[in-house]
Amino acid sequence: MNLDNASQFSELDASNMLGAIQELPDQLLKSWETANRLPLPEKKNVSRIIVAGMCSSAIGADILASYIFNQCNVPLTILRGYQLPAWASGPDDLVICSSHSGNTEETLAVFQEALNKKCTLMAVSTGGRLTELATENNCVAWVFNHKGQPRAAVGYSFGLLLNLFTRLNLVPGQSGEVDKTVSEMRILLGEIDADIPVTKNLAKRIAGQAVGRIPVVFGTEFLEPVARRWKTQWNEIGKCPAQFEFLPEADHNTLAGLVCPEELVYKTYAVFLTSGRYQERNQKRYELTAETFMVSGACIDKIICSGSTKLAEIWKTILLGDLISFYTAMLYEVDPTPVEALEDFKRAMKKQI
Repeated sequence: MNLDNASQFSELDASNMLGAIQELPDQLLKSWETANRLPLPEKKNVSRIIVAGMCSSAIGADILASYIFNQCNVPLTILRGYQLPAWASGPDDLVICSSHSGNTEETLAVFQEALNKKCTLMAVSTGGRLTELATENNCVAWVFNHKGQPRAAVGYSFGLLLNLFTRLNLVPGQSGEVDKTVSEMRILLGEIDADIPVTKNLAKRIAGQAVGRIPVVFGTEFLEPVARRWKTQWNEIGKCPAQFEFLPEADHNTLAGLVCPEELVYKTYAVFLTSGRYQERNQKRYELTAETFMVSGACIDKIICSGSTKLAEIWKTILLGDLISFYTAMLYEVDPTPVEALEDFKRAMKKQI
């Protein structure tokens, strides 16, 4: 498909995933404003916080954790799974169960265990069984309205939590930061949207490079979860294999794997999310790691991430990655919305009960 013929996109994009991505700046702002009207837990002074969720619910929490890493003095754990850690054992531990549908089995299991352990509990969802359980047990339930795919709701899974942490006085006020971020995302969208030609469109160019290759996205510090987001969007929207790596960890193992088999190394597309905000040693690592991949025969790209604030840089890079995955789907001529393999797997798991 010719990416400069955007009128053809709707032939593949039956559920308008493109529209959902284009709405991401507005969604982030709406999530922040929505949370202002929602109730807080009765116990506000907690010692530790766990956010339990899967996929897009967890990635929103990952993004939050990386953003507030140097701001929040309360330990924050992101839990992807069925069980709480042994140390979560009472009302001083706030457990936030986040599930887009409200029916994620891992998250429901954590909710029940947290209830049994008498932890302070919150639910974040569009409804479903999670909201029912929270209401039945007099727990705070934050319900937001979103009808699309969970992966298109990352603005909610992040924005609601950021507002919560602000209102619990765990991080400084963020209203101005959110406004700046949304404004800069809208400007970026005007530069990489569907009607911008390939010659002037970074997202379309990167999608073209990814086709026929296996993307491996590198991030560090506050862009670690963004690298993960790029990977999962390439999987779910682009319907293609992709991986993510974190620096400096990758320099202690991944580089040793650039030998065999040669044909796969040559098919690797290493994408480095670079930032002037990284620590100096990590910036040097980026240069050397990219050089090592290039010498090995892999295709590489360095994405210069930018923004007037750290939050703006994070969300502009997320928006860029989401559009890249969409354009990749168009080049592969697949519908970006259905995730039949995931739905089939869920059905198979239900039969195991």
